[in-house]
Amino acid sequence: MYIVVEGEDPGYDIFVNGRALARNEDALDRLAATIGARPLIEYFSADVNSMALLIEEGAGDPTLIDRLPPPQWYAATDGLATVSTLLQELQRDPALLGSDSEFIREELQEYEAVLRKTAERNLRWHLAVSWR
Repeated sequence: MYIVVEGEDPGYDIFVNGRALARNEDALDRLAATIGARPLIEYFSADVNSMALLIEEGAGDPTLIDRLPPPQWYAATDGLATVSTLLQELQRDPALLGSDSEFIREELQEYEAVLRKTAERNLRWHLAVSWR
């Protein structure tokens, strides 16, 4: 899972490593539900570019590109609230999500840094998925 920021170039690095988050998506969704946070996957949206990447990687139906709804964009402050709440729980209990907890915490910190910059610039964002 990676962050897409609305527009051509937000003026800062938006790279995040979301592999551990993607591997543990179900556990993170359950944790979010338990602590009253919005699940990260609810920030997912497929735009033409991310869908084309998925199809290149062998996932997805090429005919869907023509029928994609417009991408959904979310306030960075909303995503930041989710990420910060998840981070607080992992700091409270570092082994909460098992052996991947440390990797998940590190990736959430990357998300937090990017979403903070996104919020400071009043830009919107969404999550996209890569199968690589």
